[in-house]
Amino acid sequence: MAKVKPENEDSPKREAILDAALELFAELGYHGTTVPQVADKAGVGAGTLYRYFENKEALVNALFQKWKRELARQIMERFPVEQPVRTQFHEIWKRAAGFATRHPRALDFLELHHHGSYLDAASIAVEQELLIPIYAFAENAKRLQQLKEISAEILGALVWGGFMGLVNAARKGFVTLDKKTFDHAEECMWQAIRR
Repeated sequence: MAKVKPENEDSPKREAILDAALELFAELGYHGTTVPQVADKAGVGAGTLYRYFENKEALVNALFQKWKRELARQIMERFPVEQPVRTQFHEIWKRAAGFATRHPRALDFLELHHHGSYLDAASIAVEQELLIPIYAFAENAKRLQQLKEISAEILGALVWGGFMGLVNAARKGFVTLDKKTFDHAEECMWQAIRR
């Protein structure tokens, strides 16, 4: 099948396919979602879907890259690099919370698929693009003796794991995700990782 042509990237049909795929992949996972289901939900024929995406793997990778880039943009855009470490941590937490609030399905999708064997080299590179500045923040904070002396990867995993645990608890109705909850959780997480 032919590769997607660049002029098709802003097509309303392509966006409808991506929106439908987001809902289905977030709910059913990669293996539980079929191309006909996506096409049907998007209101297009399967042939139309294949004009934009070579196969299901190309579709999930395009979706992963789109939302991982958006998460990175929301966290890193105009990041206050000159501010104290505690302020920077607050910004990362607040911006992740904003993304979770505005794009809950995208967050579900990213969390479910970020270790998928079907992710291609471009998707893995996009993941790394997000992690590089986060790890650089952690390394700088450790150099300034603001964070515990453990690897940036472990610090990142602890913070993200705690954040997603909070989000998942809210989805199950155990907590309410509001500013107060996010603020309390942020302070607890900061206390856990600070030096």
